[in-house]
Amino acid sequence: MSADTAQTHPVAPTRTGRSAWPWILMYHSVADPTDDPYGITVAPGRLDLQLGWLRRRGLTGVGVGTLMRARARGEDRGLVGLTFDDGYADFVDEAVPVLERHDCAATLFVLPGRLGGNNEWDPEGPRKPLLTEEQIHTAAAAGTEIASHGLYHVDLTTLDDEVLRQETLRSREWIHQLTGTVPEGFCYPYGTVDERAVEAVREAGYSYGCAIRPGALAGPHALPRTHISQADQGLRLTVKRLRHRLGT
Repeated sequence: MSADTAQTHPVAPTRTGRSAWPWILMYHSVADPTDDPYGITVAPGRLDLQLGWLRRRGLTGVGVGTLMRARARGEDRGLVGLTFDDGYADFVDEAVPVLERHDCAATLFVLPGRLGGNNEWDPEGPRKPLLTEEQIHTAAAAGTEIASHGLYHVDLTTLDDEVLRQETLRSREWIHQLTGTVPEGFCYPYGTVDERAVEAVREAGYSYGCAIRPGALAGPHALPRTHISQADQGLRLTVKRLRHRLGT
């Protein structure tokens, strides 16, 4: 099925004012955070504590596709989006058991052009293995939403039209071939986004896109997210939740 004929799901209309968009948490790797120059690694035990913090407050982590469909129906109260960028192989062995323990689900943004490779786009390292095709199937079987992070983890705002189309449309088609399910969502590598990138994601047929701080571009195809690190515990999580509510 091509992106032009694929079925997409409705998303919530743009809202104005505070808390205009749902709270979506951004994770990356779940492993030993000792060597972590980019601050993107959370230990499994810390993830366990963070999800426990959510659950004690009546919040349930879900994939973004589920969250946006619930929001469109006005039924998203108590739901928080959980996302894991880059498709690290540790997701299957470390993140999935913790998610299951807390009865949560998540969206996993993968790079079909780098299956079984590593994060060579991070010059400072350390090198981390990425998911294989088999591991993506395992994650999907566990209830994880598989979505696109592009093909190779490149800044979409720097690409010519053809490469931009490959990163958005081709990655969607590739994931469909890989999983048998057309992915609903896209995540902008590095969080960098401009109007042209947003339009490319929309035209490729995605029903939503995840950014980090998209500013004036915020919308269904440039959703803001809250970065979660190893340092985030009770007080820091409380502050981050409050900042989201205030739209800051």
